[in-house]
Amino acid sequence: MYEIGRLCVKIAGRDSRQKCLIIDVLEGNFVMIDGQTRRRKCNIMHLEPLDKVVKIKKNASHSEVAEALKKEGIEVTETKVKEKTEKPAKKAKEKAETAKEPSVKKEKSAKTEEKKVKKVSKSKGKETKEN
Repeated sequence: MYEIGRLCVKIAGRDSRQKCLIIDVLEGNFVMIDGQTRRRKCNIMHLEPLDKVVKIKKNASHSEVAEALKKEGIEVTETKVKEKTEKPAKKAKEKAETAKEPSVKKEKSAKTEEKKVKKVSKSKGKETKEN
């Protein structure tokens, strides 16, 4: 029942109600699917097979699957591949730079200690003047 080229509808998960083709039969209850869904391994319990079987080769590319589905009157939208950006590298550099610089809290604590020392020295100065 679940052979290569079988048209199915995904009934579970994020891609539910999307049509797909079985492009490979894997171990156990798993098959490889592609089509309107994402190309991925899928449990056969999450698929509802339809009557049609399309002739495609094992592990056919996404473009071949899209063409086969187009002949059957099923439209497949092409997804764009995300480009990698260099933002994570910049963040790592910024973190390294901030780690080298002394924190503001340390500077504040040093200033408060200086103020305390000045207060103590002033109070000692008053005592010496009075005596």
